Amino acid sequence: MKTEYIKLNTCVVGSGAAGFAAAVRLRQAGCRDVAILTENVCSGTSRNTGSDKQTYYKLGMCGDVPDSVAAMARDLFSCGCTDGDSALCEAALSARCFFFLCDLGVPFPCDANGQYAGYKTDHDTAGRASSCGPLTSKKMTECLEQRAAELGIRVFSGRTAVDILKKDGGGEICGLVAVSRDGSGGPDSYTVTIVNCKNIIWATGGPAGIYSDSVYPVSQTGSSGVLLAAGAKAQNLTEWQYGLASIKPRWNVSGSYMQVLPSFISVGDDGSEHEFLTSHYGDISDVCSSVFLKGYEWPFNCGKLGPRGSSLIDLLVYREKNIYGRRVYLDFRNNPGGRDVDFSSLIPEAREYLGRAGICFGRPVDRLRKMNRPAYELYLSKGVDLEKEPLEISLCAQHCNGGIAVDRWWQTGIAGLFVCGEAAGTHGIRRPGGSALNSGQVGALRSATYAAVKRSGEPMDDGDFLKLAMPEVRRHMEFINNAACVPGNVKEIIAERASGMSRIAAAVRNTSELGPFCESARGLLRSLGGLHGEPLDLYRLRDMLITQITVAGAMADYAGYAGCSRGSAVYLDREGIVPEGFDGSFSYLAPGDGMPDLIQEAEYRDGYGVYEKRPVRPIPDGDLFFENVWNRFMETGGVF
Repeated sequence: MKTEYIKLNTCVVGSGAAGFAAAVRLRQAGCRDVAILTENVCSGTSRNTGSDKQTYYKLGMCGDVPDSVAAMARDLFSCGCTDGDSALCEAALSARCFFFLCDLGVPFPCDANGQYAGYKTDHDTAGRASSCGPLTSKKMTECLEQRAAELGIRVFSGRTAVDILKKDGGGEICGLVAVSRDGSGGPDSYTVTIVNCKNIIWATGGPAGIYSDSVYPVSQTGSSGVLLAAGAKAQNLTEWQYGLASIKPRWNVSGSYMQVLPSFISVGDDGSEHEFLTSHYGDISDVCSSVFLKGYEWPFNCGKLGPRGSSLIDLLVYREKNIYGRRVYLDFRNNPGGRDVDFSSLIPEAREYLGRAGICFGRPVDRLRKMNRPAYELYLSKGVDLEKEPLEISLCAQHCNGGIAVDRWWQTGIAGLFVCGEAAGTHGIRRPGGSALNSGQVGALRSATYAAVKRSGEPMDDGDFLKLAMPEVRRHMEFINNAACVPGNVKEIIAERASGMSRIAAAVRNTSELGPFCESARGLLRSLGGLHGEPLDLYRLRDMLITQITVAGAMADYAGYAGCSRGSAVYLDREGIVPEGFDGSFSYLAPGDGMPDLIQEAEYRDGYGVYEKRPVRPIPDGDLFFENVWNRFMETGGVF
């Protein structure tokens, strides 16, 4: 087994849009000694996911529709359980980050006069959204990666970060441990990398691997467990976004995919087909109108579960798959009910939109090719022709609105440890579609600026660092040696745990099973040293178990103090609401606000999640008198 030693001022962990942005911003701020450490440059959510037209949410900047930083901050803050200082930063810096991407070559569309047109996305009232197509985040990542290469920023690929090293006392980081494998087999094929650094900017995405029903790319598993094990606090871990997505390939079927009005069918083990929305609603016009709204309101929302609520579609899909055991498909070859759509009978919003788009004709696939051909070609590029075959879907985990708790500089409670992108918990109960891409860029800018200005200089002396690090290195070497000596079934355990999480702790949450689920995870953690198999799989399992314990425990804690369904999840309850078309065995707590002014914080301690609640931080009301701002900026560089 080999070791590798790297010494830096700042190590960026992760190579998605947030990670590359952080590295580029560090170099811009004067930090020469920065590098990226990543499992695989080509992996991750930013590079491998999207939707019909993937959205970037930013300040409105076109036409005569008024907008302001304060208005955008209030909208983000009003989503519930959102800190005001984070909301204000994301609003204030959205234009700067957006135009930075434009200057790097991300092709956001503008008119002949240079105006960047906007549209409304989910949970958005101001038309702030923009997009350059289904692969917006991929184009962002590629342009940022190119800029990083031009700046000569080193990238250490093939290395999985498994441990964070802290100075005596634990209040400040001093480095990290990563593991890699050269593919030759056996313990000798592994290398343990030790990074001696003053700052870590963690940008590894959300904890995607804890669910099986997931629209995250298979290459994205997340590593929140490493942060939790290091003592970083998390917040809002109950708040996720779930939505309908195709399974192969994993892709959101939002926006245009719904607005062109496909039919929904399910298939039983006996091959029998059921057009279940038509059976449920009865009236074809109601089916079409609800499916159209699903495009605008794509994330599952427990507040939209009324008889004609768009999120009832998600529950009906869930019922077909999880209760009836059928496979569910979107069929773009046939209209709902198998007959021509009567567009005049649709709700006014749908009738006007489809009319202006010029697609009041034909089949769903014909309408999709006319309105958003790249959305059709996206599936074609992945081997699925919507003209010839149905598309299998499920209700999937799509985004974690919570994550690691950070301050207004995206620094955790551990000095020198910053978290940006989806791994950071800056969102609350809801969020406007596309705000995650903006948040990742703003968090990268803020963390890089603080690290470069306030935490510049050399890391620890080599001798002092190695004295601290080597006991941890030996521990990891022993773990790898023990794990790799005989084959094991770690992959099967990971799949079983992910399936269990999707079954009881996703959009539908069974509170009676959350406690036993966490206890079984603790048992596996205790026996981890005795398991065998691919060591990197065992590290992934460890990360998954720590994260599942903390997330599922947060859900159980929330159900105990709030007593209502909220956001993108319903909590089952025997005495609760029975949705239309379901029997009494499926009942859930009534939707509510669930104390939106309180944030649930979480810490992982010795196999258990520990939870506390705190008030949200309000939107700062700063002194904006120019001369005062100017003087403070000259004194501090804007970093204080």
